[in-house]
Amino acid sequence: MATAPLASGAVIELEASTVLLQWAVGGMAFCWFTTRRREVGLGYGWLLRGVFAVLAFGGGLIGLRMDDNPVRDVAGLMVGAACLVVLAISIARRRVGVRGQRAEHDRRSRRVAAMTDIHRQPTVATDGSAGSTQPCGTSPSAGTPDGPGAPDDMAGGSGLPGRSSDGSERDQVGEFPPLLDLLPVAIGLIGLVAAAVDTDANVTVALVRTLAGALFLGAVTDAMLLGHWYLVQPGLPRRLLHELVDALGVVWPIEVVAMLLPTGMISVWSGAVDDGWGGTLGWFWAACAVTTIVLVVVTKAALREREYSAVMAATGLLYLAILTAFGTDLVARAVLST
Repeated sequence: MATAPLASGAVIELEASTVLLQWAVGGMAFCWFTTRRREVGLGYGWLLRGVFAVLAFGGGLIGLRMDDNPVRDVAGLMVGAACLVVLAISIARRRVGVRGQRAEHDRRSRRVAAMTDIHRQPTVATDGSAGSTQPCGTSPSAGTPDGPGAPDDMAGGSGLPGRSSDGSERDQVGEFPPLLDLLPVAIGLIGLVAAAVDTDANVTVALVRTLAGALFLGAVTDAMLLGHWYLVQPGLPRRLLHELVDALGVVWPIEVVAMLLPTGMISVWSGAVDDGWGGTLGWFWAACAVTTIVLVVVTKAALREREYSAVMAATGLLYLAILTAFGTDLVARAVLST
């Protein structure tokens, strides 16, 4: 539990183990939310599982060392282990690729062929497995949108969907099932409930705040990371990022209302709860909350622009949204725990 003295001599407390578990659980929930479409490359899932495994392990170890909530802390360690297990399964099935991504690859190839009258044929990798596709009569380094080294190949796709060089079906191995990403979420929920119950405040309010915070932090983090993934997979449909930003917009009012429930941030403004700074932290929290939803609206506006640079602009805005979102969640939790 992290503590910091206030100007009035009071102490604010923030359970880092709970925050890290929230972050990991919410992040994995929205990992499934995006990968269930089977369009984003495998590497995006690998990135998220690795990041949130580290956060979950960190939360569990901090809790075991500093706090007294073994259910939450063991759940954190189990979330980290589950993330690694799911990651290993995804890596083991990487040659199968992602169905939606392969379909998009084929669609783009047919479109290029229709426009240029250049038809693409499969190439065979040196190890005998199916490689990418290339136009007839061109070298493997030809700079076409779908050529070797293009986003589809870097993100785990393949050129000839579903078949290896010997003509057998690769899909018989089985594509990675995105539902497995909900395993760490299910385990983590046990720990989050235990953390909410272990409080002197109203248990129902604490539970709402804990779960809303998990979704809030997970949505904004995954949205920012997905924005960066468009650099790796430029052909990725924008609707995936639109969905995450929309989800953040839906979770935002739940998060804000949860922090206003009694005893909530209204008590800080009225002086019933002393934040140690004459209510300044309460107004700082309000500024973070309002700025977050403004950034969500501006990000949506940026994504409506046709230029590809709009995605990068949206990613930059989501960087800022992470800062304000953490201010919205952590400042309130710290002040209200005094």
